[in-house]
Parts: sequence; C-alpha cells; structure tokens
Amino acid sequence: MSYLNMLGLAQAAGAVVAGEGAVEAALRKSRVRLLLLASDASSNTTKRFRNLARRFQVPLLVIPASKDELGKCIGKGMRAVVGLTRHEFARLIEQGVQHEERAKTL
Repeated sequence: MSYLNMLGLAQAAGAVVAGEGAVEAALRKSRVRLLLLASDASSNTTKRFRNLARRFQVPLLVIPASKDELGKCIGKGMRAVVGLTRHEFARLIEQGVQHEERAKTL
C-alpha cells in the first residue's frame, strides 16, 4: 500500500490535520507527530514549516506529491501541508515514503 493510501486511511481514522492554519495550531498544542509537505509548496511555506518543525521537534518530510495530490488523498482540495497526529500512522507513512524513495533509486 502506498503512503498516500495510508494517508487516506489516517484521515478516515481522524489522525490527520490538514491546511497551514490547522497544522500550525496542532503543532502549538503538541499534537503533531509527523509533518508532510507537498513538493510544490511555496518557498515561504516550506521555510515556515521547516522552522516550526525544528521549533517543536517534529519530523518533516517533503514528499514527492503535489498539493493537489496531497489534498485528494485525504478527500480535500489542495493542501501544502498535513500533520499526522498518531504515532502509528506517522511511523507507517514515514516508512512508506522512505520505501518509495529507495525504490525510485534502484
């Protein structure tokens, strides 16, 4: 199962926070376990969430998916950033992203 499919399952389970404002609020409440940033996020958004990830000590992955793809997999419109709020989903999705990246380099 691809990490985007897992992200859809996480959304159905209520373990996803989507959109810049909602993700930032969840970070401030220490609810986010992993940040996923779309590959076509603006440089300002990328810089902002890299800084927030560092500040709140949350891993951040820039994924090989567009804002449109990221939004669609969770049943929403375009989203530049999403946060995973459960450790289990965060771990599985992080492993899925890494696995797909390794497969591309083979």
